[in-house]
Amino acid sequence: MGDTGGRSSVPRQESTEMPRLAVYALIVCVLSVSAAVVSFVQGSWLGIVWVLLAGLSSNMTWYYVKRAKARKSVTG
Repeated sequence: MGDTGGRSSVPRQESTEMPRLAVYALIVCVLSVSAAVVSFVQGSWLGIVWVLLAGLSSNMTWYYVKRAKARKSVTG
C-alpha cells in the first residue's frame, strides 16, 4: 500500500493550458464578433470595424498558441 516506485500504467497527458495572451485575444475576438452582429442588426456600418478587429484578434490567438507549442516542443 504505497508507492512501489514503478511506472504508472496511466499515460501522462500533456497540459493543454493556453497562454494568457492567447486567452485574452480569444476573449477580444468573441466580444468583437458579438459587437459586429449587434452593429449590423442595428443597421450600422461600424460593424465592419468590429469584423476587422475580430480577424486581427483571431490571428493573434493562433499566433500565441502556436508559439507556446513551439516553445514546449523545444524545451521538451
